[in-house]
Amino acid sequence: MDLADGLLDHPYDVYRRLRDSAPVHRITGPDGTPAWLVTRYDDVRDALADPRLSLDKRHATAGTYKGFSLPPALDANLLNMDPPDHTRVRRLVGRAFTPRRVQGLRAPIRRTADALLDALGPHGTADLVAAYAAPLPITVICDLLGIPDQHRLDFRVWTDSLVAPDPARPEAGKEAVVAMLDHFTRLLRDKRAEPGDDLLSDLIAVRDDGDRLSEDELMSLAFLILFAGYENAVQLIGNSVLALLSHPDQLAALRRDPGLLPGAVEEFARYEGPALLAIRRFPVEDVTIGGVTVPAGETVWVSPAAANRDPARFPDPDRLDLGRDAGGHLTLGHGIHYCLGAPLARAETEIALAALLARFPDLALGDGELRWRRSLRARGLVALPVTY
Repeated sequence: MDLADGLLDHPYDVYRRLRDSAPVHRITGPDGTPAWLVTRYDDVRDALADPRLSLDKRHATAGTYKGFSLPPALDANLLNMDPPDHTRVRRLVGRAFTPRRVQGLRAPIRRTADALLDALGPHGTADLVAAYAAPLPITVICDLLGIPDQHRLDFRVWTDSLVAPDPARPEAGKEAVVAMLDHFTRLLRDKRAEPGDDLLSDLIAVRDDGDRLSEDELMSLAFLILFAGYENAVQLIGNSVLALLSHPDQLAALRRDPGLLPGAVEEFARYEGPALLAIRRFPVEDVTIGGVTVPAGETVWVSPAAANRDPARFPDPDRLDLGRDAGGHLTLGHGIHYCLGAPLARAETEIALAALLARFPDLALGDGELRWRRSLRARGLVALPVTY
């Protein structure tokens, strides 16, 4: 099957049929090359943690996987690494990107959320993606990295060009890569000359028994933190608001008991996460998944979105239930590649929803057709019209 056939418009219907028919399917991947798709919860969870499934593109069979080509200075990131390189880099990052740092961001996130809501005024109509769900995380990530205010809109445009390319401008993705590489090169130079109280300065300075991050690793980490931190949070915030406004009973329950919110964020992530596919993988040897043998070097796509709707793991999975124990969802990964920014994504979503619901007690969906982004890697709305 062609992976994009129906999946962008009706993903959970397609995934339901695939789960019901077989554990693993031979497909045409997003890059047009043959691949294998894994959709059942237990198989996806196991695959995400299987060390035989490499993230390193060098293990792909020659002439198969194409994917998106990044220059070496942006490609040396955790999404392309296996141990021991992954272990080393993640350890160094962990010394700078600490739980304490994330906790310290909660107050600035709330201030940013309140300022964006102030700009909306007390009542009216708005596109909540453009006015709130997108500017909040780009502000948070740029503050975290120490990116000056005047460049933040540029980063948002560049990131959008990579995740959901405009078919009318196929060159936009390459232009975005060149622009980001140039900007990060200058930013790293400036941070070395004048370190600040930001994550990028700390990553430059971090040491572990004399070990340090290389120039390419620094550049790639800055790129990954910006790219993944912005995209995941935009989609998760927007999708969560849509889920609530589409389920008045659940919205009413959350308004009655705001204490449900931390658990609700987990249910939102399970119900409508920010991506339809996880990063591709390549077996370093023949691997059996769900009784199907996948040859070494071939491309494997696993779908946390499909796994999160597997009734074998989550009863009545197509129902949004804020009282559900959604622990164990795979939206943020599993195993050694579990999302480094998961605590930040949770904090941003929880704070964004709390501020929004407190500010606008009559928030409702506005007029207009809801359009999803044409991307298998970014499950989110082009716009979210609301009245308040």
